[in-house]
This record gives sequence, structure tokens and C-alpha cells, in this order.
Amino acid sequence: MGRGKFEIKRIENSSNRQVTYSKRRNGMIKKAKEVTVLCDAKVSLVIFGSSGKMHEYCSPSTTLIEMLDNYQRSTGKQLWDATHEMEYVKMQRKNEKKLEEENNQLQYELQQSIAAVDGNVREMNDLYNQMPLAFRLQPIKPNLHERI
Repeated sequence: MGRGKFEIKRIENSSNRQVTYSKRRNGMIKKAKEVTVLCDAKVSLVIFGSSGKMHEYCSPSTTLIEMLDNYQRSTGKQLWDATHEMEYVKMQRKNEKKLEEENNQLQYELQQSIAAVDGNVREMNDLYNQMPLAFRLQPIKPNLHERI
């Protein structure tokens, strides 16, 4: 027994609308994954909800950029123009600079940590050398019982 048909129209109750959106979005992502596995197809899915939040799925064998490039070649529609290219390059350079600064900061922190450990080791060696011989730990000889 199948479900009854109903008219596709906007759901007025915002709570019901959000629940329906969430369920259908998850269902679409699940179907996209199934098509990828079953049919060895390349699938990309990008969904923007009414709040502007983005959800996406892209087949493991491809990237969204590759999919958009293929779409552009197949349809002949120009998705990227020189302005977009320049913005993309600027964004990449900004990200690169940010990562470089983060890397420099992490290297500095690592050098500080190494210096602190090195200083502690030297201090421990100095203290050990200043101790009287009687208080120093001597290695245990494995054949001690033979000497007695």
C-alpha cells in the first residue's frame, strides 16, 4: 500500500519546515552516496538552507572544482570570469600567508620548548655533578652476588 499523494507547497509552520528540510536533505545526501557507490558515478551536491547554512557531498573520486569544471565544459556556460579568478587567487594568497604565520609561530614555540628542556637537562647535570659521590645513584651490577 503506497502513500497518498499530496500537493507540493511551502510548509507554513517553521518548525515542521525545518524538520522536513533536515530529513529530506539527509535523504538526498544518502541517495547521492548510494549512486556514487552503486553506479560508480561522480556526484556533487551542494544545498543551502533558508538560514544560509551550506551542506555538501562530493564523491570521493572527485572534487567540487573538478565537477564544476566538467559542468562548465559540458554546458558551455561560463561559471568563472577573470574577476572570480582574481578573487580566488587573492583568497589563496591570504590563506597561504595565514598558514605561513601560523607555521612560524609554531616553529618559534617549538624552539622555545626545546631550549627550555635543554636548559633543564643542563641544570640537572650540574646538580648531579655537585652532589657528593655517596648520594649519587650507582648502576646496579647484575653479577653482584658473585662478588660476595
